[in-house]
Amino acid sequence: MRVLSCGSEWGGAELGHEENPAIHPRCDSGRVGLRPSPRSKISVSEPILEGKPVHIKYRQTASILRGVLITTLVSAAGASGQQGPENQVGAVVDAFHAALAAGDSAAALSHLADDVTILESGGVEDKEDYRSGHLAGDMRFARAVPGERGEMKISLVGEVAWAHSTSVRQGRMGDREINSQGAELVVLARESGTWKIKAIHWSSRQRR
Repeated sequence: MRVLSCGSEWGGAELGHEENPAIHPRCDSGRVGLRPSPRSKISVSEPILEGKPVHIKYRQTASILRGVLITTLVSAAGASGQQGPENQVGAVVDAFHAALAAGDSAAALSHLADDVTILESGGVEDKEDYRSGHLAGDMRFARAVPGERGEMKISLVGEVAWAHSTSVRQGRMGDREINSQGAELVVLARESGTWKIKAIHWSSRQRR
């Protein structure tokens, strides 16, 4: 039998009550429980639970809980950092348009596959044709005339995806007043883990 003896400020004033290990953790200031007053005189025998001191049990439990928490946080971070293919496709289309608006031809071309086909203004261009032809005009237009795109809808079949959307552009290009409705279809394929634009079709008309 173990005896708990604490100072009078703990309400157990030296009554010699029997200690129950399940409800009496160590009451010195360095252990779990209330912090005693500096005037309290405490003398506590080491309680035993299943053959081990209670404070060791607390440490083991806390260590296990810390391990579970760390594992959970790492798993959640890994899951949030993984993009689904639809988001990856949308990000490539957005990055291509952002490069056009910034006037960054190198960045815009980096999102195009080597065998890309571009249809606009009634013509068909490959990558080299686009580099030396409409690219400069598209960058000037994107910078001069702000646009508002509607929802982008993305479909996927294996390593191929296509995204289509409509947009409205209003502004001024040189001496021309622009107020147009546009439609865009972008086809992409995943090459060595990276989505590349394989085809673009643009069409537009004057808004009424």
